[in-house]
Amino acid sequence: MLFRISPHNFIAAWRRASEDSGVRVTPQVLREWFCEEMGRLGVPDRYVDAFCGRVPKTVLARRYGDFSPEKLGDVYGRANLEILSPA
Repeated sequence: MLFRISPHNFIAAWRRASEDSGVRVTPQVLREWFCEEMGRLGVPDRYVDAFCGRVPKTVLARRYGDFSPEKLGDVYGRANLEILSPA
């Protein structure tokens, strides 16, 4: 189970986030924003795809691509992505 929350509570949390922020917040909107920001910060597409759950399945990619949790953590840390800017 990816989220240890009931579907009803999950949907309610997204609804509250939308109401509190004044912006229609959906998982799709956040995924698009995340991909655009990571690209803007210079993160290679293959890692952005991996963060979004799209890891290549080819033998070549598995053999020569490093998608380990340590590597992805390093790439994410170097991107220094900030979701909220200080007020």
